[in-house]
Amino acid sequence: MVKKTKKETAQGTQEYPETQPEGNAAGDDKNTIETLTQRFQAKEKEAAENYDKYIRAVAELENYKKRAARDRADSLKYGQENLIKDILPLMDSLDRAMEHACNSKDFEAFKAGLQLIQNQLNGCLVKQGVEPIEAIGRDFDPNVHEAVLQVESPEHGHNKVVQELEKGYMLNGRLLRPSRVSVCRRPAKQDAH
Repeated sequence: MVKKTKKETAQGTQEYPETQPEGNAAGDDKNTIETLTQRFQAKEKEAAENYDKYIRAVAELENYKKRAARDRADSLKYGQENLIKDILPLMDSLDRAMEHACNSKDFEAFKAGLQLIQNQLNGCLVKQGVEPIEAIGRDFDPNVHEAVLQVESPEHGHNKVVQELEKGYMLNGRLLRPSRVSVCRRPAKQDAH
């Protein structure tokens, strides 16, 4: 980089005063000011419109958040409505069965009524996506079975479910409750003396 001396700088770069073209200088200034004022007013209007859009967007977002929170609360509060509607006919059937049992001595009719109610309840559960877990005679699976007892039995294979103490259920493919079962183990070999 080459440094210029004061003399070179003064000679090479001269500042010229701004000159205005000859003619109506005051009229041109007035037109320029009017143009700038119009531009400024247009930009102010655009800024006001953008601010209004921003305020509306913020208000819409707040309303959406409130609506979503209200919907979520309603979903938690009334989410079981369909299940309850499916269970209410079961309650009606149980009320009728209890009334019939109190006024009748026919045990077979009472038993048949209970069977109908059980079938009605199973249909309700299936409709809601609940399926029973098959256990008896199957291999013990710790993912869906809970072993409560171990029994020795030559009639059943090792690690097979012999008895179901409490039925297990799946809800839409997810374990709701494991089956509580007793599992067969190989009988201990007797020592021959």
